Amino acid sequence: MSILADLLKNAVDAGASDVHLKSNQEPFFRVHGRLGSSGFDELTASQMQQIVDNILPSHLTEVFKETHEADFSHTEQGAGRFRVNIFMAQGVATVAMRHVKTAIPTFSDLRLPPQVSKFSKVERGIVLVTGTTGSGKSTTLAAVIGEINRTQKRRIITVEDPVEYIFDDDQSVITQREVGLDTLSFSNALKHLMRQDPDVILIGEMRDSTSIRTALLAAETGHLVLSTLHAGSADLAVPRMLDVFPAREQDQIRMALAGNLYGVICQRLMRDTRNSAVPAVEIMINTPTVRKLLQKNQLDMLGAAIETGEDDGMQTFNQSIFKLIKSGTITETEGMRFATNPESLRMNLQGIFLDEGRRILGQ
Repeated sequence: MSILADLLKNAVDAGASDVHLKSNQEPFFRVHGRLGSSGFDELTASQMQQIVDNILPSHLTEVFKETHEADFSHTEQGAGRFRVNIFMAQGVATVAMRHVKTAIPTFSDLRLPPQVSKFSKVERGIVLVTGTTGSGKSTTLAAVIGEINRTQKRRIITVEDPVEYIFDDDQSVITQREVGLDTLSFSNALKHLMRQDPDVILIGEMRDSTSIRTALLAAETGHLVLSTLHAGSADLAVPRMLDVFPAREQDQIRMALAGNLYGVICQRLMRDTRNSAVPAVEIMINTPTVRKLLQKNQLDMLGAAIETGEDDGMQTFNQSIFKLIKSGTITETEGMRFATNPESLRMNLQGIFLDEGRRILGQ
């Protein structure tokens, strides 16, 4: 068995989500969100070079030489599938690998709130899953695609870098395209996307103006677009997207989002009382109130709209964490670590609720 195969098998057996490899350093595993020793010996420079040579796909060899970065997926027999990033650090190749579970997760597997299931029933519009790196964005998107696949006859096309979860056709017909392997670039794939008769489009990440424009065009023409975005809260998703564009274009893009955004899911992964992962989930839905705020460029009031929109299926991080604490799923200490407003959460737990959101909207 090769060094890497042995490493990855042990990582999976240990329940690791991530594996980190660098020269003259023992490998590290991230288990239950915490980085720790793998118990393996230090990797020599020649061992690291051998690992890189063995796993770097041929179509990325020149790219890595030029850019010193490469993203791809790797399958190791006996261990499974991994999302891989190879990068140079102080002139030496370094590897970060994330284990991608084979089974497509369900909403209940991920312990998502019940209203998230409604996002899989959307006919058209843009659905964003946001959060920081490692918050489970791709996994939640896989659950949405999986639910559509199990229950609806739809044509689904994904553009990913790299492909993570592998889907088998059930009720839907799914085509997955990997940047670098199946298409030269995101922009190239997106340019031809509308000619491929999609009903549902998954864009791995809203990374530039091309991907955002394509998403808006697809939504305007009756398609459902799913994607991820790096944003720390649901109300920050729209400003993050607008920041991609020059100031002269932002009003036009904002109005287009007001008409075509369906909703935003934002996640923060916490540890429950059994040390398993559980997400706090903030949800913003493009209700008439939210749409009006987008149209009037009152983006600073979106948080208040989320706070007061529980009847429409919306919730803030504080509201999500409050429910998890009251149900005994997480401790109060853990909840305070991830709350957007810890002081407000502390008051809520004492039975004090200030209707701050309605006051802000009333102004």
